[in-house]
Amino acid sequence: MKRLTALLMVSALVVTCAGCGSDNGGAAETAPAAEETSTEDTAQEETEAAEETEAEADATAEPAEEEAVETEEAASTSAEEKSEGVMTYAEYAAAELDTEVVVETYVQAKQSWWEDKATLYTQDQDGGYFIYELPCSEEEYEKLTPGTKIKVTGYKAEWSGEVEIIDATYEIEEGNYVAEPVDVTTYLGLDDLQEYQNRYVSFKGMTVEAAGQDDAGNDVPFLYKWDGSGQEGDDLYFNVSLDGATYTFTVESYLCDSSTDVYKAVKELQIGDKIDMEGFLYWYEGANPHITSVNAAK
Repeated sequence: MKRLTALLMVSALVVTCAGCGSDNGGAAETAPAAEETSTEDTAQEETEAAEETEAEADATAEPAEEEAVETEEAASTSAEEKSEGVMTYAEYAAAELDTEVVVETYVQAKQSWWEDKATLYTQDQDGGYFIYELPCSEEEYEKLTPGTKIKVTGYKAEWSGEVEIIDATYEIEEGNYVAEPVDVTTYLGLDDLQEYQNRYVSFKGMTVEAAGQDDAGNDVPFLYKWDGSGQEGDDLYFNVSLDGATYTFTVESYLCDSSTDVYKAVKELQIGDKIDMEGFLYWYEGANPHITSVNAAK
């Protein structure tokens, strides 16, 4: 009986151990499967991270490429290639007076047309060229709108400090360019200002001063002609100051007649007004800007 009982107990113990072994085996087989799943998840995460990094790099590269293109375009604009036999602005500036010059330039403003001769403010990306009394019919003159590209062959001359091209011929070419004004306020009173002669420029934050006196002895902000001897329709002369120095500016009536906004604006100026101006840096015994725009200072 004891043997039977012992036998039964031994049998039960064997069955129990077998069951425990089966449970442990299942756990051992499951563990590698969990490890494989974890490895696959990690690989997927690494792949997604790499794809995101690549996308971010592409997104960063695109603006950089666009900036490079814009930089190349800007360089092209600032250093325009000239046709064969045409001077750069630096070569023109260095040329001796009374020698022949050939330039490619763009009409910026038409000062006047009289007896089949046109006087023009022109400019390229590097400097300004004042073309004086260019032979031109009235019909041709109408075609010379702002931005029109022209090739001019003539002679470099100077009159009272104003450098110009005279005795010239021209031809219209393909191309268009309208200059933005260059702020030269800080160059007033300095020799460096002359480097901007005939260019489209601006002056900022200047104060209107008395230009002279009327018949009653009262200070006035502008004069008709430089000495006040003129009348409506003549050039307007007015004085403006900056840092204690006073300068004389002009509304040239051929360039901007009495019907223009700038002519009317100068007639409305009051002594003490703060103004911003734009115009062409003409030269006559020193800087004599021909103003085309006057507004209250910003």
